[in-house]
Amino acid sequence: MSLVRLLATGGTIASRRESGGHRATATGAEILATTTVPADCRVSITDAATVGSFAWQWPDLLALLRRIDDALKDGVDGVVVTHGTDTMEEVAFLTALAHDDPRPVVFTGAQRPLDHAAPDGPANLGDALLVASDPLARERGVLVSFDGRVHPARGTTKVDTLSTRGFTAPGRGPVLRLAGGRVQPLAPAARPSALPLDVTAEALPRVDVIPLYVGADDTLLRSALHAGSEGLVLAAFGAGNANPTLVGAIRDCGVPVLVCSRVPSGPVVPMYRGGGGMDLAEAGALFGEDLSPWQARMLLAVALAGAPHSPEELIRRWLAA
Repeated sequence: MSLVRLLATGGTIASRRESGGHRATATGAEILATTTVPADCRVSITDAATVGSFAWQWPDLLALLRRIDDALKDGVDGVVVTHGTDTMEEVAFLTALAHDDPRPVVFTGAQRPLDHAAPDGPANLGDALLVASDPLARERGVLVSFDGRVHPARGTTKVDTLSTRGFTAPGRGPVLRLAGGRVQPLAPAARPSALPLDVTAEALPRVDVIPLYVGADDTLLRSALHAGSEGLVLAAFGAGNANPTLVGAIRDCGVPVLVCSRVPSGPVVPMYRGGGGMDLAEAGALFGEDLSPWQARMLLAVALAGAPHSPEELIRRWLAA
């Protein structure tokens, strides 16, 4: 018999119609009652929050990490987190950065509210419980289980605002799938290394994302620095390109800069001059491989918290692992 801790945090999977809109109001027990629990699985429940994930702030994220740590210390075989889909890719990845345990942490949620005529949450939760209780999910770190497919937290992104097949992991997933009530491996088990993170902190260092678009100048970058940014993520063109104005601003900004792409798939590689990736690299920017800007922001914030004087080296080691 496997023991799984369900951490309920709200989101669409917990939402019902209220005052003309939907609001997360259902408890973990109410959500669990909608699904079929695997026969060899016993579930304990913690109601960690009841909010839409679009409202989350640093204290909420760090409190969730503490809840996950507490569950693992209690001796469970796995953890399932029901979470809003709007920020799931960010929170799951942050969890993966801090997760140093062979037991799985599985995020899931829904695109349709609990009181929908055909909600997707019950099936997603049942699948997540099955994954979290299965030995095949061990040594895979943090996972996102959605619509019968299981992706690694790194690289997972929401690709549709409303479709029940809302998540994918370009170039990285799925790593497991659910078929006939069984977990089937699609890739060898691999768990990314964890980074040092003090989960008792109230917040992580401020990191802002600077988007690139035709005609962009350094206004947003300077505003972010003025607001107190300790690091910046550049959501760059293509394979990691900007323009001469941004290159100059990055050279002089005085904080770590991590370059990612605004393109949903593929790595960033320094290739071009004239404001392109080669110039960004020479200006001191790091390149974040295939991370999305949103996940790269989490990586840089954790690196700044763990190694404030040398975050670049911590990021290089993590990306190379």
